[in-house]
Amino acid sequence: MLRLFNPETVGKPFSSYSHGALVTGPCNWLLISGQVGVRPDGTLPEGFEAQARQAWANLLAVLQAGGMERGDLVKVNTFLTRAADVPFSRTARDEALQGAAPASTLLVVAALARPDLLIEIEAVAAKAA
Repeated sequence: MLRLFNPETVGKPFSSYSHGALVTGPCNWLLISGQVGVRPDGTLPEGFEAQARQAWANLLAVLQAGGMERGDLVKVNTFLTRAADVPFSRTARDEALQGAAPASTLLVVAALARPDLLIEIEAVAAKAA
């Protein structure tokens, strides 16, 4: 069974996609679309630190809306537009994950979907049904 969803605690998607895709069965799988630093009201805070914290808050909100917790994260992919932001990205990640250590990839890319976006985080989580 597949359930696509967009929690009200996260800003609306920029296009036609869902923030979360929950696959239920013997093991529930949750695929979380790339989360950026947009607040639930649709505004984008200035600066990398604020965007990073909000992106993690959004990812955790989708995780919770899918009935999962930090410890259920299997894989996290983080995309940054500036290599200089790697150190704080790691700090924000550690704050958000509170000791959870899923498989992870960190990439520095030329750009994201909008030029004012500085970070995007996508994830996969799984939990026994």
